[in-house]
Amino acid sequence: MKTKRYCYACDLKDDSKLIEEYKKHHAEGNTWPEINKSIKGAGIVDMEIYLTGNRMFMIMEVDDTFSAEKKAKMVAENPKVQEWESLMWDYQQALPWAKDGEKWIPLERIFKL
Repeated sequence: MKTKRYCYACDLKDDSKLIEEYKKHHAEGNTWPEINKSIKGAGIVDMEIYLTGNRMFMIMEVDDTFSAEKKAKMVAENPKVQEWESLMWDYQQALPWAKDGEKWIPLERIFKL
């Protein structure tokens, strides 16, 4: 199976207590099962989030069934996923250059070995 990689960035609120809570929500076994099911159902075969300070980087490996539009539609139609997204927004904040409503911003690859 051929996959494609997408990378995104988002900030957390710069508050150590909130950052630790956010990390606990994402610790193994703590993410709601509906979230994992939705991620996989969208054609995302692997996802990792990395953190430095309050800046996060998400790396997604997707199969050929994935599209951002499909994922957005799945989120909009799933109340449990909307609840999770709303809860996570309590911890997250938009990057300074994000447009209104943008959360995770795609990264531009500028180098590949």
